[in-house]
Amino acid sequence: MNIRQIETFAAVMKAGTASRAAELLGVTQPAVSRSLAELERVVGFALFARIRNRLVPTPEARLLYRDVEAAFLGIDTIRASAARIRDRGSGEIRVASLSALSLSLVPKAIRIFRDTHPSVRVTLHVLLSREVRDLIASGEFDIGLAADEIDTTGISHQLFLSRDALCALPVGHPLAAREVITPADIHGEALVAYVPEDRGRQQLDRVLEAAGSVPRVAVETIYASTVYALVAEGVGIGFVNPYSVAGLDRSRIVLRPFEPAIHIKSLLILPADRPKSQLVRDFIGALMAAR
Repeated sequence: MNIRQIETFAAVMKAGTASRAAELLGVTQPAVSRSLAELERVVGFALFARIRNRLVPTPEARLLYRDVEAAFLGIDTIRASAARIRDRGSGEIRVASLSALSLSLVPKAIRIFRDTHPSVRVTLHVLLSREVRDLIASGEFDIGLAADEIDTTGISHQLFLSRDALCALPVGHPLAAREVITPADIHGEALVAYVPEDRGRQQLDRVLEAAGSVPRVAVETIYASTVYALVAEGVGIGFVNPYSVAGLDRSRIVLRPFEPAIHIKSLLILPADRPKSQLVRDFIGALMAAR
């Protein structure tokens, strides 16, 4: 039994005659008759009785046709699924991001992506960079954005962003009058700092140590948005990624460049040894356009 014999059988069941079935299939009537005869030999029972130039299905043929219809419905479903994947991708993409990029850049990228993929569902998780890395390494998520201090073993990675940190000051702070903030300026000042394992914090510590500047660490935290909120409350001064504060209330805070520059880098990470789907490629394109 082969698919051509099954297709011929189904065509005859629908058309009622061998000649009309031949037209549907684009073959000759003798070819239809041969195919039916071969199928009857394979299944071991008669499929049609020939009555008044018509092929009348036997009860056995009607029973068989139920399963044939179900099988063809499954094939049609597969064809439709393949067309959806070809035209729009698999229908879902899973993205994990560090907090600093989740407030502006990633939402902008999602909007750009959905402009051309309106039916694709996007799952976005905002996590610590090491958690983003673990989700990508395990293959649970498709695309990740993480700080450059993560372990890159077992994942595909590339530099995504490198930006200079801005010094955040409460409105009315004496240093807010300066155009550029230097290490000497923050000596003895209350500092809202990132945790010691943060790569940006480590850079800042080295710069301050080299300049002999010793601020007073008032709070240590993980997220740039928390630094921003604490600075707005007047707890101290802090350092933020420009992307992490885009769209936030600027009425209670002043941002100034800091020299020498503190470079904040983030990585685009993907599961290793997995070909990128077109959907993943398109979302990466949206991320690049959102930078």
